[in-house]
Amino acid sequence: MTEPWLHIVGIGEDGIEGLAPATRAILEAAEVIVGGDRHHRLSDSVTAERVSWPSPFDALIDMLKGFAGRRVVVLATGDPLWFSVGARIGRAIPPAQIVFHPQLSAFQLAAARMGWSMADVETLTVHGRPVEQMIAFIQPDVRLLILTTGAETPARIARFLTERGFGKSAMTVLAAMGGKEEQRFDGLAESWDHAVPAFNTLAVECVAAPDAALLPRVPGLADALFQHDGTMTKQEVRAITVAKLMPMRGALLWDIGTGCGSVAVEWMRAARYARAIGIEPRADRRAMAAANALALGTPRLELIEGEAPDALEGLPAPDAIFVGGGLSDGVFQAAWGALKPLGRLVANAVTLESEAQLLALHAEHGGDLVKVQIHRAEPVGPYRGWRPSMPVTQWSLIKR
Repeated sequence: MTEPWLHIVGIGEDGIEGLAPATRAILEAAEVIVGGDRHHRLSDSVTAERVSWPSPFDALIDMLKGFAGRRVVVLATGDPLWFSVGARIGRAIPPAQIVFHPQLSAFQLAAARMGWSMADVETLTVHGRPVEQMIAFIQPDVRLLILTTGAETPARIARFLTERGFGKSAMTVLAAMGGKEEQRFDGLAESWDHAVPAFNTLAVECVAAPDAALLPRVPGLADALFQHDGTMTKQEVRAITVAKLMPMRGALLWDIGTGCGSVAVEWMRAARYARAIGIEPRADRRAMAAANALALGTPRLELIEGEAPDALEGLPAPDAIFVGGGLSDGVFQAAWGALKPLGRLVANAVTLESEAQLLALHAEHGGDLVKVQIHRAEPVGPYRGWRPSMPVTQWSLIKR
Protein backbone atom coordinates (compact mmCIF):
# COMPACT_ATOMS: atom_id res chain seq x y z
CA MET A 1 0.00 0.00 0.00
CA THR A 2 1.30 3.45 -0.96
CA GLU A 3 2.29 5.60 2.00
CA PRO A 4 0.51 8.98 2.16
CA TRP A 5 2.72 11.78 0.86
CA LEU A 6 0.20 14.63 1.05
CA HIS A 7 -1.01 16.10 4.35
CA ILE A 8 -3.79 18.70 4.39
CA VAL A 9 -3.57 20.63 7.64
CA GLY A 10 -6.21 22.92 9.04
CA ILE A 11 -4.70 25.91 10.81
CA GLY A 12 -6.35 28.63 12.88
CA GLU A 13 -5.46 32.18 13.92
CA ASP A 14 -3.33 30.75 16.75
CA GLY A 15 -0.96 29.32 14.15
CA ILE A 16 1.22 26.30 14.78
CA GLU A 17 0.77 26.74 18.53
CA GLY A 18 -2.82 25.59 18.11
CA LEU A 19 -1.92 22.37 16.29
CA ALA A 20 -1.89 18.98 17.94
CA PRO A 21 1.68 17.76 18.60
CA ALA A 22 1.50 15.05 15.93
CA THR A 23 0.16 17.50 13.35
CA ARG A 24 2.81 20.05 14.24
CA ALA A 25 5.48 17.41 13.72
CA ILE A 26 4.11 16.69 10.24
CA LEU A 27 4.23 20.39 9.39
CA GLU A 28 7.76 20.84 10.73
CA ALA A 29 9.00 17.85 8.70
CA ALA A 30 7.47 19.07 5.43
CA GLU A 31 9.62 19.63 2.37
CA VAL A 32 6.96 21.68 0.59
CA ILE A 33 4.23 23.84 2.16
CA VAL A 34 1.38 25.08 -0.05
CA GLY A 35 -1.09 27.76 1.01
CA GLY A 36 -2.19 31.36 0.89
CA ASP A 37 -0.25 34.32 2.26
CA ARG A 38 -2.17 34.15 5.53
CA HIS A 39 -1.35 30.46 6.00
CA HIS A 40 2.34 31.04 5.37
CA ARG A 41 2.35 33.92 7.85
CA LEU A 42 0.74 31.73 10.52
CA SER A 43 3.44 29.08 10.07
CA ASP A 44 6.47 31.20 9.21
CA SER A 45 8.68 29.57 11.86
CA VAL A 46 8.84 26.36 9.80
CA THR A 47 11.59 26.07 7.21
CA ALA A 48 10.45 24.49 3.95
CA GLU A 49 9.91 25.33 0.30
CA ARG A 50 6.94 27.71 0.22
CA VAL A 51 4.42 27.63 -2.62
CA SER A 52 1.46 29.99 -3.03
CA TRP A 53 -1.94 29.08 -4.46
CA PRO A 54 -1.63 28.87 -8.24
CA SER A 55 -3.43 31.15 -10.65
CA PRO A 56 -5.78 30.01 -12.00
CA PHE A 57 -6.70 28.03 -8.91
CA ASP A 58 -7.80 25.05 -11.04
CA ALA A 59 -4.10 24.38 -11.68
CA LEU A 60 -3.71 23.31 -8.03
CA ILE A 61 -4.24 19.59 -8.63
CA ASP A 62 -1.63 19.32 -11.38
CA MET A 63 0.79 21.30 -9.26
CA LEU A 64 0.31 18.99 -6.27
CA LYS A 65 0.70 15.87 -8.39
CA GLY A 66 4.03 17.27 -9.52
CA PHE A 67 5.19 17.13 -5.89
CA ALA A 68 4.30 13.44 -5.47
CA GLY A 69 7.03 11.54 -3.64
CA ARG A 70 8.02 14.53 -1.49
CA ARG A 71 6.68 15.42 1.96
CA VAL A 72 3.96 17.93 1.09
CA VAL A 73 1.65 19.90 3.39
CA VAL A 74 -1.27 21.96 2.16
CA LEU A 75 -2.44 24.52 4.71
CA ALA A 76 -6.13 25.38 4.87
CA THR A 77 -8.26 27.41 7.26
CA GLY A 78 -10.01 25.41 9.98
CA ASP A 79 -11.52 22.16 8.75
CA PRO A 80 -10.09 21.40 5.26
CA LEU A 81 -13.16 19.34 4.31
CA TRP A 82 -15.84 21.89 5.23
CA PHE A 83 -16.27 24.37 2.36
CA SER A 84 -12.52 24.29 1.87
CA VAL A 85 -9.79 23.17 -0.48
CA GLY A 86 -9.54 19.67 0.99
CA ALA A 87 -12.73 18.48 -0.72
CA ARG A 88 -11.45 19.47 -4.17
CA ILE A 89 -8.11 17.76 -3.59
CA GLY A 90 -9.80 14.65 -2.20
CA ARG A 91 -11.85 14.25 -5.38
CA ALA A 92 -8.75 14.35 -7.59
CA ILE A 93 -6.08 12.46 -5.62
CA PRO A 94 -6.62 8.92 -4.25
CA PRO A 95 -7.58 8.98 -0.55
CA ALA A 96 -4.81 6.52 0.32
CA GLN A 97 -2.27 9.22 -0.60
CA ILE A 98 -3.77 11.90 1.69
CA VAL A 99 -4.01 12.46 5.44
CA PHE A 100 -6.37 15.18 6.68
CA HIS A 101 -5.65 17.08 9.91
CA PRO A 102 -8.78 19.12 10.80
CA GLN A 103 -8.78 22.15 13.07
CA LEU A 104 -11.84 23.85 14.55
CA SER A 105 -13.83 25.32 11.67
CA ALA A 106 -15.01 28.91 11.44
CA PHE A 107 -18.56 27.58 11.82
CA GLN A 108 -17.74 25.86 15.11
CA LEU A 109 -15.94 28.91 16.46
CA ALA A 110 -18.75 31.24 15.39
CA ALA A 111 -21.41 28.97 16.92
CA ALA A 112 -19.45 28.97 20.18
CA ARG A 113 -19.18 32.78 20.16
CA MET A 114 -22.92 33.10 19.50
CA GLY A 115 -23.96 30.34 21.91
CA TRP A 116 -25.78 28.54 19.09
CA SER A 117 -26.13 24.80 18.70
CA MET A 118 -24.60 23.64 15.42
CA ALA A 119 -27.53 21.27 14.97
CA ASP A 120 -29.91 24.25 14.83
CA VAL A 121 -28.19 26.47 12.25
CA GLU A 122 -27.81 26.55 8.47
CA THR A 123 -24.17 26.69 7.37
CA LEU A 124 -23.29 28.08 3.96
CA THR A 125 -20.53 29.84 2.09
CA VAL A 126 -20.53 32.71 -0.35
CA HIS A 127 -16.73 32.82 -0.36
CA GLY A 128 -15.76 33.00 -4.01
CA ARG A 129 -19.39 32.28 -4.98
CA PRO A 130 -22.39 34.47 -5.87
CA VAL A 131 -23.64 36.20 -2.74
CA GLU A 132 -27.22 35.97 -4.01
CA GLN A 133 -27.34 32.24 -3.28
CA MET A 134 -27.91 32.99 0.42
CA ILE A 135 -31.31 34.51 -0.43
CA ALA A 136 -32.82 31.02 -0.65
CA PHE A 137 -32.08 30.53 3.06
CA ILE A 138 -33.85 33.65 4.36
CA GLN A 139 -36.67 32.24 6.51
CA PRO A 140 -38.39 33.41 9.71
CA ASP A 141 -36.50 32.46 12.89
CA VAL A 142 -33.68 30.74 10.99
CA ARG A 143 -30.08 31.13 12.18
CA LEU A 144 -27.41 31.34 9.48
CA LEU A 145 -23.64 31.05 9.66
CA ILE A 146 -22.08 32.33 6.46
CA LEU A 147 -18.48 32.29 5.26
CA THR A 148 -18.29 35.58 3.37
CA THR A 149 -16.34 36.69 0.34
CA GLY A 150 -15.04 40.07 1.45
CA ALA A 151 -15.44 43.21 3.55
CA GLU A 152 -18.46 44.35 1.54
CA THR A 153 -20.41 41.10 1.74
CA PRO A 154 -22.19 41.64 5.11
CA ALA A 155 -23.61 44.94 3.82
CA ARG A 156 -24.93 43.23 0.69
CA ILE A 157 -26.56 40.52 2.78
CA ALA A 158 -28.04 43.19 5.06
CA ARG A 159 -29.63 44.74 1.96
CA PHE A 160 -31.04 41.39 0.81
CA LEU A 161 -32.60 40.89 4.25
CA THR A 162 -34.05 44.40 4.44
CA GLU A 163 -35.54 44.28 0.94
CA ARG A 164 -37.42 41.09 1.85
CA GLY A 165 -38.86 42.37 5.13
CA PHE A 166 -36.17 40.97 7.44
CA GLY A 167 -34.57 44.29 8.36
CA LYS A 168 -34.82 43.57 12.12
CA SER A 169 -32.58 40.53 11.73
CA ALA A 170 -29.59 40.58 14.09
CA MET A 171 -26.21 40.38 12.35
CA THR A 172 -22.81 39.65 13.87
CA VAL A 173 -19.52 39.68 11.99
CA LEU A 174 -16.69 37.71 13.58
CA ALA A 175 -13.11 38.12 12.38
CA ALA A 176 -9.76 36.53 13.29
CA MET A 177 -11.49 34.11 15.66
CA GLY A 178 -9.13 32.34 18.01
CA GLY A 179 -6.33 34.88 17.50
CA LYS A 180 -5.03 37.87 19.39
CA GLU A 181 -6.74 40.27 16.96
CA GLU A 182 -10.23 38.73 17.17
CA GLN A 183 -13.00 41.25 16.44
CA ARG A 184 -16.78 41.30 16.68
CA PHE A 185 -19.30 43.67 15.09
CA ASP A 186 -23.02 43.60 15.97
CA GLY A 187 -26.00 45.34 14.41
CA LEU A 188 -29.33 45.04 12.61
CA ALA A 189 -29.70 44.43 8.90
CA GLU A 190 -31.75 47.60 8.30
CA SER A 191 -29.09 49.87 9.86
CA TRP A 192 -25.88 47.92 9.18
CA ASP A 193 -22.99 50.33 8.64
CA HIS A 194 -19.87 48.60 10.00
CA ALA A 195 -16.56 48.53 8.16
CA VAL A 196 -15.32 44.98 8.73
CA PRO A 197 -12.18 42.98 7.86
CA ALA A 198 -12.20 41.20 4.52
CA PHE A 199 -11.79 37.73 6.06
CA ASN A 200 -14.85 37.18 8.25
CA THR A 201 -17.74 34.94 9.22
CA LEU A 202 -21.28 36.30 9.43
CA ALA A 203 -23.95 35.14 11.87
CA VAL A 204 -27.56 36.09 11.08
CA GLU A 205 -30.64 35.55 13.21
CA CYS A 206 -33.54 36.08 10.80
CA VAL A 207 -36.44 38.13 12.15
CA ALA A 208 -39.45 38.58 9.87
CA ALA A 209 -41.68 41.67 9.83
CA PRO A 210 -45.45 41.12 9.48
CA ASP A 211 -45.20 42.00 5.77
CA ALA A 212 -42.03 39.96 5.11
CA ALA A 213 -41.75 37.89 1.95
CA LEU A 214 -42.27 34.21 2.74
CA LEU A 215 -40.11 32.19 0.39
CA PRO A 216 -40.18 28.54 1.50
CA ARG A 217 -37.80 26.11 -0.14
CA VAL A 218 -40.60 23.66 -0.85
CA PRO A 219 -41.99 24.28 -4.37
CA GLY A 220 -44.99 26.48 -5.01
CA LEU A 221 -43.80 30.09 -4.80
CA ALA A 222 -46.40 32.69 -5.71
CA ASP A 223 -46.49 33.58 -9.41
CA ALA A 224 -46.11 37.27 -8.53
CA LEU A 225 -42.57 36.61 -7.26
CA PHE A 226 -41.43 35.87 -10.81
CA GLN A 227 -40.93 38.17 -13.76
CA HIS A 228 -42.93 36.56 -16.57
CA ASP A 229 -44.89 37.33 -19.72
CA GLY A 230 -47.90 35.23 -18.77
CA THR A 231 -46.50 32.04 -20.25
CA MET A 232 -45.25 30.11 -17.25
CA THR A 233 -45.92 27.01 -15.17
CA LYS A 234 -48.36 28.38 -12.60
CA GLN A 235 -47.96 28.02 -8.83
CA GLU A 236 -49.99 24.90 -8.03
CA VAL A 237 -49.03 23.03 -11.20
CA ARG A 238 -45.40 24.01 -10.60
CA ALA A 239 -45.52 22.54 -7.11
CA ILE A 240 -46.81 19.25 -8.51
CA THR A 241 -44.25 19.34 -11.33
CA VAL A 242 -41.23 19.91 -9.09
CA ALA A 243 -42.45 17.21 -6.69
CA LYS A 244 -42.54 14.73 -9.61
CA LEU A 245 -39.03 15.84 -10.66
CA MET A 246 -37.80 14.97 -7.14
CA PRO A 247 -34.99 17.49 -6.44
CA MET A 248 -31.99 15.91 -4.74
CA ARG A 249 -28.67 17.15 -3.43
CA GLY A 250 -26.33 18.04 -6.29
CA ALA A 251 -28.72 16.72 -8.97
CA LEU A 252 -28.92 18.30 -12.43
CA LEU A 253 -32.14 19.35 -14.19
CA TRP A 254 -32.63 20.07 -17.86
CA ASP A 255 -35.49 22.58 -18.18
CA ILE A 256 -36.35 22.40 -21.87
CA GLY A 257 -38.20 25.55 -22.95
CA THR A 258 -37.43 27.16 -19.62
CA GLY A 259 -39.37 30.39 -20.25
CA CYS A 260 -39.05 32.59 -17.16
CA GLY A 261 -37.22 29.78 -15.34
CA SER A 262 -39.81 29.19 -12.62
CA VAL A 263 -39.43 25.39 -12.54
CA ALA A 264 -35.62 25.52 -12.70
CA VAL A 265 -35.49 28.10 -9.90
CA GLU A 266 -37.79 26.08 -7.65
CA TRP A 267 -35.78 22.91 -8.38
CA MET A 268 -32.53 24.60 -7.32
CA ARG A 269 -34.10 26.08 -4.17
CA ALA A 270 -35.51 22.73 -3.09
CA ALA A 271 -32.21 20.83 -2.55
CA ARG A 272 -28.69 21.86 -1.55
CA TYR A 273 -26.34 22.23 -4.53
CA ALA A 274 -29.03 21.23 -7.04
CA ARG A 275 -28.12 22.48 -10.52
CA ALA A 276 -30.20 23.37 -13.55
CA ILE A 277 -29.66 24.14 -17.22
CA GLY A 278 -32.44 26.10 -18.90
CA ILE A 279 -32.75 25.74 -22.68
CA GLU A 280 -34.68 28.65 -24.17
CA PRO A 281 -34.58 30.15 -27.70
CA ARG A 282 -35.99 33.58 -26.81
CA ALA A 283 -33.58 36.18 -25.44
CA ASP A 284 -36.29 38.09 -23.55
CA ARG A 285 -37.32 34.97 -21.65
CA ARG A 286 -33.71 34.06 -20.87
CA ALA A 287 -33.32 37.56 -19.43
CA MET A 288 -36.38 37.06 -17.23
CA ALA A 289 -35.07 33.68 -16.09
CA ALA A 290 -31.70 35.18 -15.18
CA ALA A 291 -33.38 37.98 -13.21
CA ASN A 292 -35.62 35.50 -11.37
CA ALA A 293 -32.63 33.32 -10.52
CA LEU A 294 -30.80 36.26 -8.96
CA ALA A 295 -33.84 37.55 -7.04
CA LEU A 296 -34.77 34.14 -5.62
CA GLY A 297 -31.33 32.86 -4.62
CA THR A 298 -30.31 30.55 -7.49
CA PRO A 299 -27.69 32.61 -9.36
CA ARG A 300 -25.98 29.52 -10.74
CA LEU A 301 -28.86 28.72 -13.10
CA GLU A 302 -27.21 28.12 -16.48
CA LEU A 303 -29.11 29.40 -19.50
CA ILE A 304 -28.54 28.19 -23.06
CA GLU A 305 -29.90 29.64 -26.27
CA GLY A 306 -31.45 27.05 -28.55
CA GLU A 307 -34.17 24.51 -29.10
CA ALA A 308 -34.33 20.81 -28.38
CA PRO A 309 -33.20 18.37 -29.56
CA ASP A 310 -30.22 20.16 -31.17
CA ALA A 311 -29.41 22.26 -28.09
CA LEU A 312 -29.17 19.15 -25.89
CA GLU A 313 -26.11 17.80 -27.66
CA GLY A 314 -22.99 17.88 -25.48
CA LEU A 315 -24.75 18.84 -22.25
CA PRO A 316 -23.87 16.89 -19.07
CA ALA A 317 -26.23 14.00 -18.40
CA PRO A 318 -29.21 15.09 -16.30
CA ASP A 319 -30.87 13.52 -13.27
CA ALA A 320 -34.22 15.02 -14.24
CA ILE A 321 -35.79 16.63 -17.31
CA PHE A 322 -38.78 18.97 -17.54
CA VAL A 323 -40.51 19.88 -20.79
CA GLY A 324 -43.06 22.63 -20.35
CA GLY A 325 -44.32 22.84 -23.92
CA GLY A 326 -44.92 20.28 -26.63
CA LEU A 327 -42.88 17.09 -26.32
CA SER A 328 -42.27 15.68 -29.77
CA ASP A 329 -41.01 12.15 -30.32
CA GLY A 330 -37.64 13.53 -31.46
CA VAL A 331 -37.19 15.61 -28.30
CA PHE A 332 -38.28 12.67 -26.15
CA GLN A 333 -35.81 10.27 -27.76
CA ALA A 334 -32.89 12.69 -27.30
CA ALA A 335 -33.85 13.56 -23.73
CA TRP A 336 -34.64 10.01 -22.66
CA GLY A 337 -31.37 8.75 -24.12
CA ALA A 338 -29.37 11.31 -22.14
CA LEU A 339 -31.24 10.83 -18.85
CA LYS A 340 -29.35 8.95 -16.14
CA PRO A 341 -30.70 5.69 -14.68
CA LEU A 342 -33.38 6.48 -12.08
CA GLY A 343 -33.77 9.85 -13.77
CA ARG A 344 -37.19 11.53 -13.83
CA LEU A 345 -38.88 13.04 -16.88
CA VAL A 346 -41.93 15.28 -16.55
CA ALA A 347 -43.78 16.88 -19.45
CA ASN A 348 -46.75 19.25 -19.27
CA ALA A 349 -49.19 20.03 -22.06
CA VAL A 350 -51.99 22.59 -22.39
CA THR A 351 -53.07 22.42 -26.04
CA LEU A 352 -54.95 19.49 -27.57
CA GLU A 353 -52.10 18.92 -30.00
CA SER A 354 -49.44 18.70 -27.29
CA GLU A 355 -51.75 16.56 -25.16
CA ALA A 356 -52.08 14.13 -28.07
CA GLN A 357 -48.30 13.80 -28.15
CA LEU A 358 -48.21 12.93 -24.46
CA LEU A 359 -51.02 10.40 -24.87
CA ALA A 360 -49.10 8.67 -27.64
CA LEU A 361 -45.83 8.62 -25.69
CA HIS A 362 -47.61 7.34 -22.59
CA ALA A 363 -49.19 4.53 -24.58
CA GLU A 364 -45.74 3.48 -25.81
CA HIS A 365 -43.60 4.03 -22.73
CA GLY A 366 -45.93 3.92 -19.73
CA GLY A 367 -45.50 6.15 -16.70
CA ASP A 368 -48.12 8.29 -14.95
CA LEU A 369 -50.61 10.43 -16.84
CA VAL A 370 -52.73 12.95 -14.95
CA LYS A 371 -54.81 16.02 -15.71
CA VAL A 372 -54.68 19.00 -13.35
CA GLN A 373 -57.07 21.94 -13.27
CA ILE A 374 -57.09 24.74 -10.72
CA HIS A 375 -60.15 26.85 -9.88
CA ARG A 376 -59.74 30.22 -8.16
CA ALA A 377 -62.40 32.19 -6.35
CA GLU A 378 -62.93 35.54 -8.10
CA PRO A 379 -65.57 38.30 -7.94
CA VAL A 380 -68.74 37.78 -9.98
CA GLY A 381 -70.57 41.07 -9.62
CA PRO A 382 -71.29 41.45 -5.87
CA TYR A 383 -70.63 37.75 -5.30
CA ARG A 384 -67.83 35.27 -5.83
CA GLY A 385 -67.46 32.31 -8.13
CA TRP A 386 -64.95 29.72 -9.26
CA ARG A 387 -62.97 30.66 -12.35
CA PRO A 388 -61.16 27.66 -13.88
CA SER A 389 -57.69 27.80 -15.36
CA MET A 390 -56.83 25.85 -18.47
CA PRO A 391 -56.35 22.16 -17.63
CA VAL A 392 -52.80 20.81 -17.77
CA THR A 393 -52.04 17.26 -18.84
CA GLN A 394 -48.91 15.93 -17.15
CA TRP A 395 -46.92 12.84 -18.09
CA SER A 396 -44.15 11.61 -15.80
CA LEU A 397 -41.97 8.53 -15.70
CA ILE A 398 -38.79 7.22 -14.10
CA LYS A 399 -35.97 5.66 -16.10
CA ARG A 400 -35.37 2.17 -14.71
